[in-house]
Amino acid sequence: MSTASVTKENWWALVLGGVATIIFGVAAVFWPGITLLVLLYLFSAYVLISGVVDVSGGIGTLGRADSWFLPVVLGAFELGVGVYLLRHTAVKFSTFIVLIGFVLIARGVIEAVSAYFNAGVAVRARALSYVAGLGSLVAGIVILFSKEAHGVSFVWILGLYGIVIGTIQISELAAGNK
Repeated sequence: MSTASVTKENWWALVLGGVATIIFGVAAVFWPGITLLVLLYLFSAYVLISGVVDVSGGIGTLGRADSWFLPVVLGAFELGVGVYLLRHTAVKFSTFIVLIGFVLIARGVIEAVSAYFNAGVAVRARALSYVAGLGSLVAGIVILFSKEAHGVSFVWILGLYGIVIGTIQISELAAGNK
């Protein structure tokens, strides 16, 4: 969720999404030897929390933001991926990489488009939304198309993404309130 879809009533959603992203990133970076199953559960929890936050944030701005439906679409996609991964824990590593890549690419595109269409948001917050969107898009493309994205390097890419993007998500709120 970007600052573009945050109001005074649902500011907590951006903070919750940022905290969940940072926790996921820290766990991946400082626990690089985790098994695929644990990483799958961590990522599933992250996308489920992010999906709920995005859907509730988008619905909360219904009629007040031009792009209120974008976080709802992203949230529904993330919820679908999270439920799929929890129901199919024996998923192949290559399928898991594809799902992560698509989630990050979708998040990046929707963050950037939301920032573009919501011109009434503070300039710093819009800039941070663009940066977060670009970061998600790049991380998704790297994960999706990198043949070397396996083992510890894959976990580090994902972990660093979580720490950087989670921090930006929380910073967006501070920038939007100035």
